[in-house]
Amino acid sequence: MKRIAAEQPTAPFFWASSSCTPLDNALADDRMAVTAFGLPAGLDVTQGPPDWHKSVITGGVAPTVPWWQIPDFVDGLGDIKGVWEASRFDWLLALARLAEQGDGGSLDRINTWLQDWCEQNPPYLGANWKCGQEASIRVMHLAMSARLLGQVRAPAQGLIALLRAHLKRIAPTIQYAIAQDNNHGTSEAAALFIGGSWLVALSEEDRDAHRWMRQGRKWLENRAKRLIEEDGSFSQYSINYHRVMLDTYSMAEIWRRALELPEFSGGLVRKLKLATAWLGNMVSPDGGDTPNLGANDGARLLPLADTDYRDVRPSVQLASVLFAGKLAYSKPGPYDQPLHILKLQLPSASASYSESRQYDQGGYVVLRKQQTMALFRYPRFRFRPGQSDLLHVDFWRGGLNVLRDAGSYSYNCDEPWQSYFPSSEAHNTVQFDGRDSMPRLSRFLFGAWPKARAVVPLFDEQGQLRADAGYCDWKGVDHHRSVSLADNSLTILDEISGFEKAAVLRWRLAPGEWHWESNGDGDVCLLGHGCRLRVKASQTFVRCELVEGWESRYYSRKTPLPVLEVEVADSGKLITELTF
Repeated sequence: MKRIAAEQPTAPFFWASSSCTPLDNALADDRMAVTAFGLPAGLDVTQGPPDWHKSVITGGVAPTVPWWQIPDFVDGLGDIKGVWEASRFDWLLALARLAEQGDGGSLDRINTWLQDWCEQNPPYLGANWKCGQEASIRVMHLAMSARLLGQVRAPAQGLIALLRAHLKRIAPTIQYAIAQDNNHGTSEAAALFIGGSWLVALSEEDRDAHRWMRQGRKWLENRAKRLIEEDGSFSQYSINYHRVMLDTYSMAEIWRRALELPEFSGGLVRKLKLATAWLGNMVSPDGGDTPNLGANDGARLLPLADTDYRDVRPSVQLASVLFAGKLAYSKPGPYDQPLHILKLQLPSASASYSESRQYDQGGYVVLRKQQTMALFRYPRFRFRPGQSDLLHVDFWRGGLNVLRDAGSYSYNCDEPWQSYFPSSEAHNTVQFDGRDSMPRLSRFLFGAWPKARAVVPLFDEQGQLRADAGYCDWKGVDHHRSVSLADNSLTILDEISGFEKAAVLRWRLAPGEWHWESNGDGDVCLLGHGCRLRVKASQTFVRCELVEGWESRYYSRKTPLPVLEVEVADSGKLITELTF
């Protein structure tokens, strides 16, 4: 692994076309703006390539040494993802789109930037070679760009050399990626399948390419079978990582069709249909956003639609067409852009993925009424959880996320933020004795995973949707929650016992004005965003406060929000009523 070597790739990487004519430079530069984690990166693309070793988060510079000598956390650098972001080649897809429309200047920029990247990142030196998944994302983006530009069957020699260098880096560590039981395995399997099959199509005598292609296909099949549950849930318990996985398989299928390769198994396609439906059902009532559920590293692997980073509908639409043969959204919209750009035929049939449904294998219940949606999370952990979000509830009214999750913020940041964002405190649940509901063993690992107890399947009782679940944690605390959604109200009943000193119920509220409403019965009442939030209890309130909390809707960015904290010292019941 430490002895791998590859030739230094050189331009051209993509051929120029005689039909290319320059677009308006200002328009091209605007559309080509480099993003970082879904937001503008603040880089001036007119001044040439970025510094490939400089973090877009901290400005720190990564060392240029063999990749295996670089630690996971480099002193003074901060989050290494800030270095990796520009080298994921999202900008390559943006330039390829412009070049495909006839802009010769974009093709020149592609070759200039790729040449600079290769010179600044010779195989296998520097942080951009450290992670096999990062190399895999580059392979997928190179392949998709070649497909957009019609250069799959006769690529430039520089592109072949760049591709081979990446496959040599990915293949030796594929077993490590598989062992993670997450998106690393799916990404690296897809890169080996795509890159290996590409080289085989160029030379049937390439033994390495045949091995990489077989290896990639094998693990794509294996990962879908193991990591996607029968209800469509994914091993990472995260909406954004679910999208990463689905986009990865979509690119593998697009590539399979481009080279007319044998179809994937019926079992793989069936799992991906289920995964597509799961993600489609997490979309907010107005269609533009999703709950901030689970870990979120800011990735959007196939940014072909001119939509916000948080809008998953382009991924749902693409996967639905590829794996179900149906449109997820029959009304034309910006989510159709990937289909048009990739020149995929639009099916006449359509599907509807928005419904009230329980995903018991993953531990989720989606409750929908008209323009409202509640997401209820409970522990069904077959894989390691990334956040202490037991019994969290998200609530949406149209496009407004009234009760919300904190997100991730950063995988490597200073305290207290490193501990805060994955914690029970950062979710709409009850925190006991000032600790998490699972003990933290390391940066990315919780221990003592509880099992769901007293799960009552989703049911409709006289027009009111309801679901129940609870758990007992490793210190003997019992928490049972019932969630009910009616036409004009959301009711949550929490039954708690077994804690020593204090239990704090938190409701993380949509930013904006929330006002106390006085009443004579001792209940807690807040008004805001056309909603009335009321909390009452069987025991005495020790404390009721509206405090400042934090959320991260985009990776590496955090913003404040109001949080209602209700503290009690005794076992009993807490009832929250949200009327609207």
